Amino acid sequence: MAKGFTKDDDALLAELGVEVDAKKQVSRTPREERIIAGFEEILRFAEEHGRAPQHGEDRDIFERLYAVRLDRICQLHECSDLVAPLDKHGLLAEAPPSSASDSDDLDDDALLAELGVEVTASPLTELKHVRSTVEKKAADEVANREKCEDFAMFKPLFEQVQKEINSGLRETRPFEMKAEIEKGRFFIVGGQKAYVAEMGDTIINDQGRTDARLRVIFDNGTESNMLMRSLQRALNKDEAGRRITEPSAGPLFSDQTIEGDEASGTIYVLRSKSDHPLVAENRDLVHKIGVTNMEVEKRIAGAQLQPTFLMANVEVVATYELYNINRTKLENLIHRIFEPARLEIEIMDRFGRPFVPREWFLVPLFMIDEAVEKIKDGSIANFVYDPKQAKLVQRAV
Repeated sequence: MAKGFTKDDDALLAELGVEVDAKKQVSRTPREERIIAGFEEILRFAEEHGRAPQHGEDRDIFERLYAVRLDRICQLHECSDLVAPLDKHGLLAEAPPSSASDSDDLDDDALLAELGVEVTASPLTELKHVRSTVEKKAADEVANREKCEDFAMFKPLFEQVQKEINSGLRETRPFEMKAEIEKGRFFIVGGQKAYVAEMGDTIINDQGRTDARLRVIFDNGTESNMLMRSLQRALNKDEAGRRITEPSAGPLFSDQTIEGDEASGTIYVLRSKSDHPLVAENRDLVHKIGVTNMEVEKRIAGAQLQPTFLMANVEVVATYELYNINRTKLENLIHRIFEPARLEIEIMDRFGRPFVPREWFLVPLFMIDEAVEKIKDGSIANFVYDPKQAKLVQRAV
């Protein structure tokens, strides 16, 4: 550059390919900055969804807020004039007739109040306790329960379902869709089990969606005559809301299977050939109870080299095939039943390190057979093995 030749900063930046806003900074009031920021949120919504935000109780709470905010901006001349240069999508052109005075404000809490929404004092982007009028109605419907006069006929159902959950016949899974709500289904909502005892004819609600009136029985002896959509919303909003699966089809333990059964594995009972004094003295009572998804023979291969098998060979004394059941949960259940008879023994592995095995029990084989039978009929939930009586006894409640 020749000596004495100068360019201003904007020109230099332009040569570098940097766009420079020729407009001078304009001082804005805090209210004007807030209005512009609010309109920019509306613009981002429009860019993301390809349309202006819309009203409707079935809309997301933020979209409903943006729709009310846009209406108010359009109705207030000072606001619409302020954001007009930013309106690259022509959102202001869809303005309703002006019906507000320029003295009205656009405070988010006030706009939310117009929507019938309760909101905590946290920032809008961190709304945690927001309920629309529809949601409040649904929550009220769930909470509006009365005494179930014929609960005696439903109580055994809840007890049986709990037993089947404990034994692994049923599971609790996240609620996913309204199609799961059917007569005869069980759910967990608000910390209570809920049973859909009756389901009325399908109707069309005000939003044009299918719905149905339900009779829902709760395990605390109450009931509610609620809509399917209300139960659906309650389950979706409840972080702990769950559906309880139907019992697994097919036999749990059987030498015969039916088409469609999925093999889950095998319960095996082993007897040790160890010469450890404690084992040798109680050989007919010391049993290892485990669950495997492979052939038992492969599972026990090289037993004499593994501390979990007491560093000795073993013999298989009983097996039970599993179908359509969670192996890990079942193994945990069996170990819980026989926990009072767990064998306390320490074995040195082949490297001389101490090891305490956890799957060996001082229990006769016929008691293991009895426990399996109780698992099969779903009655095991309230039983535990008593070593002093050498039998399964009801657990103290």
